[in-house]
Amino acid sequence: MKTLLRIDASARRTDNDKPSYNSISKSLAQLFCDHWQAQNNLSEFIYRDLGDQVPPAITQDWIAAVFTPEEHQSTEQQRLLALSDCLIDELQRADIILISTPMYNYGMPAALKAWFDQVIRINRTFSFDLKRGDFPLRPILSGKKLVLIYSCGEFGFSEKGIRAGMNHLSPHIKTLSHYLGVEQFYEVRSEYQEFADERHQASIKAASASLTELALKI
Repeated sequence: MKTLLRIDASARRTDNDKPSYNSISKSLAQLFCDHWQAQNNLSEFIYRDLGDQVPPAITQDWIAAVFTPEEHQSTEQQRLLALSDCLIDELQRADIILISTPMYNYGMPAALKAWFDQVIRINRTFSFDLKRGDFPLRPILSGKKLVLIYSCGEFGFSEKGIRAGMNHLSPHIKTLSHYLGVEQFYEVRSEYQEFADERHQASIKAASASLTELALKI
């Protein structure tokens, strides 16, 4: 049995009465989930809507709690780490991580960055040992797959695109995914949203086709 962890980061909510307001990234994620679950109907599904429930930013007290041995943590420190513990538990259970997000200011939304800050945690998802030389960090988890779905107002964010150097979303997430135990990384994006023309529709159609194919083989 496989477990899929779906993380949505868009601030937009789905509204059947106002479909033009709906999140493109969430809609594409739902399409992927529908096809994936049809192939894996006995699998577990975990869902987090970060736009609706934004994880808190880490603080000095949170960091102090992380570096306090568990047996010495105060009740308050345990409370500060409770959400992080829960999010990490969801991550540990997942075989496939599905992240859907818009590109905000050429990077990830603050809510998604807050999620990463809560789950990439020393002695829980990565270890640190100076005996390893210049690369002391090593992921503890392994064997996971990550599907990144993101929507863009502009276009040309592929590796060879005219805005490749402005894409601070997918390269950042791909780097961080190493510390989630990800060994296979896939990304699908839709572009041209702000242009609202036939190129935008073609981009959504292409993304939908890619996600349908990916859901059948992952």
